[in-house]
Amino acid sequence: MSFSEVGVLALAVYLTVLLGVAEVANRARRELTPSDHFLGGRELGVFVLFLTLYATAYSGNSLLGYPGRAYRTGFSFVMATGFMMAIIVTFHALVPRLRPAAIQRGYVTPGDFLRDRFGGSRSGRILGFSVAMLMVFALANFLLAQLKAMGYVASLVTGDLVPYSWGVIGLAGLILFYETRGGMRAVAWTDAAQGILMAVGLLTLLVWLLVGSGGMTQITLEVSKIRPEAVAVPDLKTSVNWFSTIALLGLGSVVYPQAIQRIYAARTGRALSQSFALMTYMPLLTTFVVTLIGIAAITRLEVGTGIDADGVMPLLLNEWAQEGPISRVGAVVVFIGALSAIMSTADSCLLSLGSLLARDVFGRTGDGAKQAQQGKWLAGLVLVAMIPLALHRDVTLWRLIELKMEILIQCVPAFLLALHWGKQTATATLMGLVVGTILSVGLTYLGFSQVFGVHAGVAGLVLNCVVVVIGSYWKPSLPVPVKA
Repeated sequence: MSFSEVGVLALAVYLTVLLGVAEVANRARRELTPSDHFLGGRELGVFVLFLTLYATAYSGNSLLGYPGRAYRTGFSFVMATGFMMAIIVTFHALVPRLRPAAIQRGYVTPGDFLRDRFGGSRSGRILGFSVAMLMVFALANFLLAQLKAMGYVASLVTGDLVPYSWGVIGLAGLILFYETRGGMRAVAWTDAAQGILMAVGLLTLLVWLLVGSGGMTQITLEVSKIRPEAVAVPDLKTSVNWFSTIALLGLGSVVYPQAIQRIYAARTGRALSQSFALMTYMPLLTTFVVTLIGIAAITRLEVGTGIDADGVMPLLLNEWAQEGPISRVGAVVVFIGALSAIMSTADSCLLSLGSLLARDVFGRTGDGAKQAQQGKWLAGLVLVAMIPLALHRDVTLWRLIELKMEILIQCVPAFLLALHWGKQTATATLMGLVVGTILSVGLTYLGFSQVFGVHAGVAGLVLNCVVVVIGSYWKPSLPVPVKA
């Protein structure tokens, strides 16, 4: 049996298991309410919470986009490990103040905090709606990236026995089914299994690459011959871009709606703290590993330095599988691990999209069953709308990461700054959000996605914060109602 055929068989088994998990999660449901459906009844313990955070954070972007970017740029992308570590550091500024308020006041979505913090003024309502729309855009972008990644993996690993379009449409339909059926429980439980598969698969693939290539020293020598610029000392512009990307990802990722909702969903504050402590080590286990995989692929593959580089991981799996039965099993494990990581992020996006649209965009607050049902339908409509876009392979996964972050990062002052500064006003925060977004989008539209290595979104955030601070001093607000 060829690797392509084994891949199809493994895919069928894996998807059957997911359907079973969805049914078990549906039967474990206590009630059809937003808290139960979108947050799993706020019962996630350390083990499941850690693995769902891990599987959600490391997605198709990480497993396809990161190796593709490392393949294109070389050793300078090793700083990607620092990008992911910055996320954990920034969470320590968010969680200690947000978590107690979420439990005391029963937050379900990010918008619940904004309504609590800025009140029901006209500016506060517009701010909440604007933040929700930016988050919906970011989540839709993130979902698009996962759909594209699912299509890539399914097509390349199965030798096109499962075509790209079938991978996108079929797997999207499955995600919609089990997310709708089981809610956060189904998402978290499948994430737990997916996180383990991903970690084991990546380490196995890296070991094969290092052993088969004579170690990292030999790989470096080979890369220097094939593409000397890939081992060159980074110039000033590249170094500036490193720090800009750390700010972009480190700040933008903590206001992911799905990340905020996992803070709400933790069973206890202690479980949340322990989960984040474990997450501290995951960049070394995942981001650093996929970066080395992308660099090692330079010595083995010739796929160009454009969008085709996003297929580096599946192409390596095909090559590995040709070495014998044991290698074939290992490649299948990596394949399922990669696909599961992609799907775990897609289902988290879908779940958060439903809650944001129903609660923050259309204003259905409270804890009624109708809100949860509406969230399911709205998320399904967005998923269907994303499928035609995903069928066009016209942008790299890394660029999709940057695009969504440059928008999402403009929401940072509304959370991180507002949690710690009582004088911040709704009007100033709204003004900052608007001017920061306009600058970020404007620069990108004019072709200046980076200015001497600084991302347009980071430049927009700086202006955003300046406007918030100046505007808030003109009209001081009431003390922040959130206690540490």
